[in-house]
Amino acid sequence: MTPPSDPAQLTLFRQRSVHEAEHSGEMEGLHVDSDTSSDAVDYVAGRIDSDELVARARARYGLA
Repeated sequence: MTPPSDPAQLTLFRQRSVHEAEHSGEMEGLHVDSDTSSDAVDYVAGRIDSDELVARARARYGLA
């Protein structure tokens, strides 16, 4: 799905994406830690992009 270009819609898109990812993980029995939640807040706010969000998660778990 292509992210919207409108800033307000982009924020909603990011919020929805994060919520869906967290819910999917919870359905699999996973828990989102506070560092990952903090990164998700930065992503939703537009302070980091999805590439940085993934890079942080990979680094955190030694997958970099």
